[in-house]
Amino acid sequence: MGKGKSMEQGESDPESSSPEELDDVSDTDFKLYLRVTKRKLDTALETASPKRLRQRTVIHSTTSSSTTEPGTSGAPPTPAAETGKKYRGKRSESERNQSTVRHMYEAVISGRSAIVTVVDDWLDDYKQDREEGLRELFNFVVQCCGCKGLVTREMFATMQNADIIGHLTKEFNEDSGSYPVVAGGSLGRRFREGLCEFVSLLVQRCQNSLLYDEFLFSALVAFLTGLADSQVRAFRHTSTLIAMHLMSAVVEVAAVVYGQIEVTQRRFQLEKSKSAQQRAPERLEELQNSCNELLEHQEELRSLTNAIFKGVFVHRYRDKVPEIRAICMAEMREWLKEYPAAFLNDGYLKYLGWMLHDKQASVRMQSVLSLQKLYEEQDFIGRLELFTSRFKERLLNMVLDKDSDVAEETVRLLLLIKQKMEDVLTDEECNRVYPLVFAAHRGLASVAGEFLYHMLCTEVGPLPGVEQEKRNVTFLSLLTSFFIQSKYHEHAAYLVDSLWAVAGTELRDWETMTSLLLQERGEGQGLEDDEEAALIELMICAVRQAAEATPPRSRALGKKNLGIKSRKLQVQERRRITHHFIPLLPQLLAKYSADVEKVTCLLKAPLYFDLEAYGSTGRLEKYLELLLAQVCEVVEKHHKEHVLEACVQVLYALCSDQYTFSARAEISVSQLLDTTLEKFTAHFSDILQGAADEDDAYSAATSLKRLAVFSRARDITALNLFEPCLSLLKAGVEFDREIDEELMVPALKCAAFHLLWGKVKISHVAAQTDKAELKKLQKMVRSFCLVCQSCLPLDQSHIRDQAFECLCDVLVVFGQQTERAEPQSASFSPDETLKAEMASFLLDYIFTDPDDNAEEEDEEEIMKLGTLRRRRNQLAGYCKLIIFGVFNFRAATDIFKYYSKFYRDYGDIIKETLSKSKIMSAVESARTVCLSLQQLFSSLRDEEQNEEMKEIKDLAKRLAMSFGINLQHIRKPLLALHQDGIQFALRGADEGDHSNLRFLEILSEFSFKLVQQDRTQLLSYLQHMCGNISSSCVHMYKRSLRLGSREMATLSPYVSPAKKRRRMEGSASSLGAPALTSTVQSNRAADMQRAPHSPGSFSEISSGQLSGDDFMERPVQRKTLKRRREQHSPSEHSDIQSQLNMLSLIEEDFEEEEEPVMEGYDDEDSDFEVAVSLPSTRHSTSFLEDLFE
Repeated sequence: MGKGKSMEQGESDPESSSPEELDDVSDTDFKLYLRVTKRKLDTALETASPKRLRQRTVIHSTTSSSTTEPGTSGAPPTPAAETGKKYRGKRSESERNQSTVRHMYEAVISGRSAIVTVVDDWLDDYKQDREEGLRELFNFVVQCCGCKGLVTREMFATMQNADIIGHLTKEFNEDSGSYPVVAGGSLGRRFREGLCEFVSLLVQRCQNSLLYDEFLFSALVAFLTGLADSQVRAFRHTSTLIAMHLMSAVVEVAAVVYGQIEVTQRRFQLEKSKSAQQRAPERLEELQNSCNELLEHQEELRSLTNAIFKGVFVHRYRDKVPEIRAICMAEMREWLKEYPAAFLNDGYLKYLGWMLHDKQASVRMQSVLSLQKLYEEQDFIGRLELFTSRFKERLLNMVLDKDSDVAEETVRLLLLIKQKMEDVLTDEECNRVYPLVFAAHRGLASVAGEFLYHMLCTEVGPLPGVEQEKRNVTFLSLLTSFFIQSKYHEHAAYLVDSLWAVAGTELRDWETMTSLLLQERGEGQGLEDDEEAALIELMICAVRQAAEATPPRSRALGKKNLGIKSRKLQVQERRRITHHFIPLLPQLLAKYSADVEKVTCLLKAPLYFDLEAYGSTGRLEKYLELLLAQVCEVVEKHHKEHVLEACVQVLYALCSDQYTFSARAEISVSQLLDTTLEKFTAHFSDILQGAADEDDAYSAATSLKRLAVFSRARDITALNLFEPCLSLLKAGVEFDREIDEELMVPALKCAAFHLLWGKVKISHVAAQTDKAELKKLQKMVRSFCLVCQSCLPLDQSHIRDQAFECLCDVLVVFGQQTERAEPQSASFSPDETLKAEMASFLLDYIFTDPDDNAEEEDEEEIMKLGTLRRRRNQLAGYCKLIIFGVFNFRAATDIFKYYSKFYRDYGDIIKETLSKSKIMSAVESARTVCLSLQQLFSSLRDEEQNEEMKEIKDLAKRLAMSFGINLQHIRKPLLALHQDGIQFALRGADEGDHSNLRFLEILSEFSFKLVQQDRTQLLSYLQHMCGNISSSCVHMYKRSLRLGSREMATLSPYVSPAKKRRRMEGSASSLGAPALTSTVQSNRAADMQRAPHSPGSFSEISSGQLSGDDFMERPVQRKTLKRRREQHSPSEHSDIQSQLNMLSLIEEDFEEEEEPVMEGYDDEDSDFEVAVSLPSTRHSTSFLEDLFE
């Protein structure tokens, strides 16, 4: 078997048996194949090399009859015309065989009941004529492969399996791009299920008789082994599926026989242990004969399974097609579970361990699922200890698998290991799993939450039911400690969501949480400050999860409507939260009102209440007054923006018109605003005159900050804050008064929001708007823009940045937009001075590197990210002005110039601006791109001209790629770009100034996007413009325009070196060529002699027992194919050249030097370097990803 084994190229792995491997195979394993009557089943000939198959002369050159395409319905197919006279008489026999096979095939697709009937009918036919029945079974297998050929009676009687398979390969339908096993949809799924069910029923019906007749299954296994070694993927895939499922069915029978042997032996020993008077000799003899018969059956079954395992599995578990490898791993799971006495040992477990390294996620997934089934059985744990110790590290690495589903199942497997084998995973190894609770993939995070919950419950320990409250206290303390020790303190919502399925009871224990928070800190009582902050955050996240019944935003897989039952539970939980927190929330706010972070978090709770409860129940009205009082107190006590925003959000939620108590909330808000305004105006005149002290300035600044936050959420133009704020700004800018930036920044915000709310009111009542009001608003806008323009050159960065952002917002709303402007709208057209100031701001403060001012490394990184986030917002605001037509296209040149240099920071914003500008006007956008390149070229310095020229060319390449691939749609824009570029390059050339000619080098980067007509037109235009100017730049540009035209026909085709060509072809073949693809064969003979080949083969892996040293975690070694083309003489090639059409069916790459199966696991597809992606929060996503790395 070893020497005659075929070495598959292209789609299947090269396989050859070494002498050491053949030592593991007993002689009786394959004698089963030799005892077949009327047929010589020489296994060496069955698995002959595919090259030898092509050299052998076919005994009969006739082609078998064609059948209908597998899976199609219709009338019975008409046989093809036979070329030999001796086959004409057998037309009826062929038609009958086709009808039977077709009936079996349709039964497989239809369902279980039809399969039972067809199996019984086929067994009846087999018992009448077993050779004819076996031939029908062979043809059924061939049709399931999608092949149109048939095994005729003449072929069955005179040809070996290898010759039959070679003959069928020639007749394979090469136009078919698929085959039944890989068909998609419900039809393909039913076919695969029906085929497996057919095999299982066949074994069940034969388990007491034909399974041991040494003919049927021996011949079937031999035929399947030959098909599994074929170079045609359809043969290999289908036969592997059938063979693996056949072995699973046989293993089930073997497990039953094993149980019967144990029972019979016990009965025999029991009978034998009786005294001579009570012993029955006939009974002993009967039991002995029965036991001997069962032992014979067991040996025959062992020989059959061993033949399938070593003939099919050992070679196909490392096949190039991942689906075939996955089938092997999935079926091995059944063998190990059904018959652990024979299969649950290290000799078989090692394959599961090795396939954990497979580069395809589906194969790794099947391996992990198989291991899960084994670790679920407590009786198997003792046999898995060595395997666990060898492959534990690999499993821990797979929790970061690039496929999140594989990582999810791996964590579930580790949880089983932790539950069944307590001392196997150390604390350090468990720490590698815990961070996954913060992963963006919800399934992975949920399983990691189960793992964490199991560990926390292990620490808590079992407690009686009466101490449930104490248990929850301990659990929450451990959970808060874990959250504090983790590095991801801003992701409490994701931690809660990960634990929600398993720890929902503990996380919804509002009574325990609030009692812990309200408990005063004392001797051994209460929580520490960081524990209180962590518990508050976890509690509010749990409140949100319970009230909304939705995961965090980054984990939501889409909009999912809740069912009736889930919606009912959500309403009940929201009502429970409301009635529990309404009385306690004022107390919590009063206790933590001084702490910024804690009170900000607590203020989110009312947003998840059923606020109607305040008005529906009289006893809860007093708590509304307490809540309003506490919120107003927090507003007066704090001036941090995020605290004030949280307070305003709660207040305006209570002021909603849908609630009966909204008037009461409105009164509280009005009183708060009046008090705040009084504090601001009390010191306003002193501030303008410069007579205010620090306390007065601080009081006015904090009051103005509060008013700015209120103005963002609601229209408070009635307070008339614009004029005071504008006076403050003018005093700080125009009159050189020393106005604190703590006053300037909120004044800018208040003034900008006043204008925006004014625009909203005008748009709602445009018909009734007085012209005087419009003029007043326009005057206010003009005054505000002038003041903001004066703020842009200031040294104070906060004032400067806020002024630029306010300018962008106001100009987008009020900017002159010719097509969209309404007669009754207040518009403002910015002048050139303002545009120049804003463009200078871009160059000075956005397209620069962040300042490194922080001393601590972490603070420095946080500050850089904050600066980058602010700059991105400012750049996006400026780009909106261009997109909405406030600024013309020429303003975009200051942005496009930095597309390449700042691609990492602003590439997405600039790219979107390019895309939008092309939609508005493709020609003007292209001219703007050319203008930006002209400006960069004009700024070149002589000392660094070459280096800067290279940077400009790189930018031109990137900008050229932004034009898209539809060359017809971009003709006009590109033509305009080239014409502008030519005019710029030849400017002053008539007077002898050739300084701009090098710009043609930059312009040539856009030539490859031109169509032939435009190339010709531009060549004529260039000739007309340049006249007699002769320069290398001009010649190079002309050459770039001629590329792709008729001159290309005279160029010799580029031929890549042989080494590079093999590498390219190898990489292409590693993508997995589709089944039955046609390939050109005419040049194969020349290629075979030109391409070098290195010898080598895969070492076959024995299924015997391994020692501790041999049982190692290692991937299957990748080795090279052994080529034997040099052994064929030219005459041999010419003899078989006429038959090489069959090779169009064979997925074989003669140029591929190495077999790309099971490549090294450190390649680019390896999952070792994969980090878990964090969900996005209010901070930068890139920052969070860097944290994980």
